[in-house]
Amino acid sequence: MSLCRLGGSLLLAVAVAMVGLVGCGDDTGIGGGSSGITDADIEPVIANYSTNVHTNYEAALEKAQALKVAVDAFVENPTAATHQAAKDAWLDARPVYLQSEVFRFYNGPIDNEETGKEGELNGWPLDENYIDYVYGNPTTGIINDPTGFPEITKATIAEANEALDEKSLSAGYHAVEFLLWGQDLNTAPTDAGLRSHTDYLAPTPNFDRRGDYLKAVTEKIVDDLEGVEEAWEPGESYAAEFNADPRGSLQKILTGMGSLSGGELKNERMNNAYEEKDQEEEHSCFSDNTHVDHLNDAIGIENVYLGRFGSNDGAGLDDLVKKVNPDLDAQMKADLTATIDAIEAIPSPFDQAILDEEAGGGREKIKTAMDALQKLTDTIVEVATALDVTLNLE
Repeated sequence: MSLCRLGGSLLLAVAVAMVGLVGCGDDTGIGGGSSGITDADIEPVIANYSTNVHTNYEAALEKAQALKVAVDAFVENPTAATHQAAKDAWLDARPVYLQSEVFRFYNGPIDNEETGKEGELNGWPLDENYIDYVYGNPTTGIINDPTGFPEITKATIAEANEALDEKSLSAGYHAVEFLLWGQDLNTAPTDAGLRSHTDYLAPTPNFDRRGDYLKAVTEKIVDDLEGVEEAWEPGESYAAEFNADPRGSLQKILTGMGSLSGGELKNERMNNAYEEKDQEEEHSCFSDNTHVDHLNDAIGIENVYLGRFGSNDGAGLDDLVKKVNPDLDAQMKADLTATIDAIEAIPSPFDQAILDEEAGGGREKIKTAMDALQKLTDTIVEVATALDVTLNLE
């Protein structure tokens, strides 16, 4: 079974073990102004970032709502066709959510210590027998325990999440993924999980509870994203506070970028799978969608630096860095391109790439991508220093 390394809970302590991300400047992280960058320079960058965050979460919410429609249709009428449509909707929902992960790591709405829902949205990887049957154990999991869990609701799922330990994940995208694909038992190297739609039909044991669970856990994703999206609505709640503190918010932006690139993406999501050579360590191990996850995390970092999302292309960190060090801006853009190119070059599925020892093969390309992420992280530190920001990422 999978061991969990919660995508949201370890956060900053792990994130920075990577490289000692500490830039120059005072202890507050707001800098001494040696760069010559003023609040007036920073404010449009912060405002555009805030707008893009809201737009990104709006898009993630829309995709989650479409996923809910597809899941409801599947549970109502389980066929091979409706099953595939639900899986397609899950795959379609992932890229835009992954691009939002760069908005983590600074105690914002997504991962606030008290109210953040990141661990219930994208906790990973699943100890899947906590939810449903697995190979060799047909009666395990919440779904197959009507005595312990007489009703399956969103509240039940929320209460069960991490109830035993950080490995006992019951909620989020990967719970839906497991319920749609099932375990990836590598029947063939290129196969993802092979769960049949008949798992949701009689006489399969607890088929009705499985459908209830799938519908409830998907609806919970929608609810959780609605809360984050609302917090970032322009002029409201967290967004207003964020825009009112340009220098503090600049530090938060860079913290999110550095933590995602080095601690989370390079170390947690790539290096652990690379070192262990274990598919259970990959991010989307049931659907074999891991390569898409990694790519869109990197795209999210690039989006923030360039001040863009979707059709919007506004003031970005690059505009600030150009003012103080055009060569550093060029280096940062080159490192972003190199990182994205290196991740795109990793062959899929990722669970086979981690085993490929051939010269020029999967492991070599994963190592190249990790090295590119490390270089990108180092450059983010340089960017922070140039902008009078201290990154105290502990």
